[in-house]
Amino acid sequence: MRFNLVVNMERMTQNEDMRDILRHVTEMVQMADEGGIDIVWAAEHHAIEMTIAPGPFQLLTHFAANTSRIRLGTGVVAAPYWHPIKLAGEAALLDLISDGRLEFGIGKGAYQREFDRMAGGLDMNMGVPMMQEMLPVLKELWAGDYKHDGRYWAFPEATSCPKPLQQPHPPIWVAARSPDTLNWAVKNGCNIMSWALVRPFSEVKKYKDEFDSAALNNSDVRKPRFMTMRHTAVYGNNKDEGLYINAVRSQGAQFENLFNNLAPVVNGFATSAKKVSLNNPDAYEKRNLVDNLLFGSPREVVEKLRLYEGLGIDYFCYMASFGVPLDKQKQSLRLFVDEVLPEFQ
Repeated sequence: MRFNLVVNMERMTQNEDMRDILRHVTEMVQMADEGGIDIVWAAEHHAIEMTIAPGPFQLLTHFAANTSRIRLGTGVVAAPYWHPIKLAGEAALLDLISDGRLEFGIGKGAYQREFDRMAGGLDMNMGVPMMQEMLPVLKELWAGDYKHDGRYWAFPEATSCPKPLQQPHPPIWVAARSPDTLNWAVKNGCNIMSWALVRPFSEVKKYKDEFDSAALNNSDVRKPRFMTMRHTAVYGNNKDEGLYINAVRSQGAQFENLFNNLAPVVNGFATSAKKVSLNNPDAYEKRNLVDNLLFGSPREVVEKLRLYEGLGIDYFCYMASFGVPLDKQKQSLRLFVDEVLPEFQ
């Protein structure tokens, strides 16, 4: 089992200086680069302070200039917000700038609020067929001249300029949770990104079982890789546990708000949904969070990760950003790199 990192340029209050956050995120990625983590992922979100990611390519280009070996993943570009020619060219340019380190992740988009602003109020569920139309178009554009007349995009003959350094194209990842999307992605040779939120390990197993079934249904395709993401906090002293619990609760309430449009977003800050409005309030109880997430001492985190390794997970993705103070994020990642990673190398 190998390891990835998600660290966002998140701002939870207006008192935080974005220059400090940028320095912090850069240092976290450098620590991951030096420590042996394989991929760092950058998201795409718009008009939300909780995940300041208006486009992943700029941020990943910055990471490329400040690292030497870690691979750079879009986790993920939202297909409905892009034109295929623009997306193909920007992705290929990052692959060139980074000397072939791009991992290209694509998805349907996360929040209806963003669709209301970025896609003219399009129903976010339409992001799935748009992604499914987009991906083969990107492959054609990376290969050479191609014209397209589809349901969502149409254009005369064109090609990606530049072409990606990795041939025939960078590794492709799809964010998938439904069996239908998993099967489509595997059939098209795409690696899978999954996230069980704060739900139990059984949810991870469900996604992995569905992935394995999709691989069996498409045995003529080389089996892709499977990645799962979890909130992670490694601490040497249990007195820090409450800090991480409170952080994931606070961020989780904002996430539930954005996901389900439960409460206003004021000047980019998502207000917290009331507990009674949450889809799964029991999941945010302390015992459940400690059990379900990768929280604990280095030894406890290693023991939890053995379950993921035993399940056949290819990549475990360490989610660092969920409202945790910057110094605690660094302490946790340092413990992970120094005391957890060596157990799996």
